[in-house]
Amino acid sequence: MKPIHPLSRLLVALAALSLLATYFLPIWLIELYAPQYPEGVAMTIHIDHLEGDVEKINGLNHYIGMKHIKAEMFPEFTYLPYIVGAFIGLGLLVALFRCRWMLLTYAGLMVAGAVVALADFYLWGYDYGHNLDPTAALKIEGMSYQPPLIGYKKLLNFEAYSLPHYGGLVVTFAGGLVLLLSLFELLRSRLLGDKSLAQATCARRPKTSSLVAGMLLTTGLLWLSACEAQPQPIKFGQDACYHCKMTLMDAKFGAEVVSKKGKVFIFDDVNCMVRFLKMGELAADQVAHQLVVDFARPGTLIPVNQAFFLKSEALQSPMAANIAAFGQESTWQKQQKKLGGEQLSFAQIFELFKPRHHANH
Repeated sequence: MKPIHPLSRLLVALAALSLLATYFLPIWLIELYAPQYPEGVAMTIHIDHLEGDVEKINGLNHYIGMKHIKAEMFPEFTYLPYIVGAFIGLGLLVALFRCRWMLLTYAGLMVAGAVVALADFYLWGYDYGHNLDPTAALKIEGMSYQPPLIGYKKLLNFEAYSLPHYGGLVVTFAGGLVLLLSLFELLRSRLLGDKSLAQATCARRPKTSSLVAGMLLTTGLLWLSACEAQPQPIKFGQDACYHCKMTLMDAKFGAEVVSKKGKVFIFDDVNCMVRFLKMGELAADQVAHQLVVDFARPGTLIPVNQAFFLKSEALQSPMAANIAAFGQESTWQKQQKKLGGEQLSFAQIFELFKPRHHANH
């Protein structure tokens, strides 16, 4: 049996590696337009979490008895990153071994994965739109509100759109490319008279295999380093608070949470960070770093367990927590003498603020 064409080998590796984008880009977009929000509200589905106007959508849908959308509704978030990783690895194996049967199997798995994903999304939408709260404020006998699987649908006075986002388009590109390569290799096998897809071994040249193996190793190391959970500098004047949506302007205040998967959440005040943590959008065991800005060194992030906190009404922090963090006890003491106030631990700060489920204070 002839191995797959060198160009097919290169392109299947490209298709597999392109799936890395799904770890960083939103995969699906759901938009709602209603009289209350003529500009529209949107929710994006990522590989392991939700983002966007989730609470606004919940507020709209509450009146007709639909469940509150939250990450816990989607057990897929716990294993989807591993499934995508498996597809990346399988694609690179196809490129490494150059077997036509492996390419065809890979294409079949991609088709099966797409069908299962769409079916799973449809079943969630069906349950979400049909399993309504019988005590809802607005009830219409026999009416259901299942969102569209793909495309547009009108639900009462709502207009709903459900479409693949950037990450979803990448998946579509990768799957389409692999299917085209499979078709190309089948046609090529007929033209070459190689009709047996199961006999003989896949040709491998030591030098080429070593090159591909090196490429895979390098890619893996780059991927791991890119995904490593690292704090990011806050861009004051540009970054917005994840909780209250306000732009960060005062470089003496701010906070940051980094997940174990490398996602960074930025906050303009320590109370916004605490409320975010208490809301449970990011599980406690998934937090890699909790940091605050050093008041004495504007813009510098320090771990919360190494910070000295001062609470004083004279501080006037952005969202009225009126708490500043210091990396050195001596600078804390200096500011305490100047501004008054009391020293707090982060554990005490954590107990001061209750979660709020709306993006306002």
